[in-house]
Amino acid sequence: MPSIDVARRYIQAVQAGDHATLGALISPHIVWHQPGHHRFSGTHRGVQAVMQMLGGMMEVSQGTFRITRVHRFMANDPWVTIELEFEGRRDDALVAQPGIDLVRIEDGQIAEVRLFSSDPAQEDAFWGT
Repeated sequence: MPSIDVARRYIQAVQAGDHATLGALISPHIVWHQPGHHRFSGTHRGVQAVMQMLGGMMEVSQGTFRITRVHRFMANDPWVTIELEFEGRRDDALVAQPGIDLVRIEDGQIAEVRLFSSDPAQEDAFWGT
């Protein structure tokens, strides 16, 4: 399957909360680079560490963190860039902004993720330390 199709399936699974498809698409050895200077920032290695981080994000955002729009996918194998928008709420705090997800596909799975935020300070303030 072409890398761009793997990336499309991945985003669709994220948006639908389809954990079975996500499990099949994410490499057990994934390397996830979370930007910023907040409690979830840094490089997370392995599917267990990534799922723990994402679970923490859902807990902090009271289950509201989501990808709200996807504008386009652009491929330069094995990399795919995804232009999107995301948001989350907790109490009186809001994070909502455009971002770029850069994913590397290896053997039909997401092997590496690098995220880019358009307003890192807003994201840092939202997630906290």
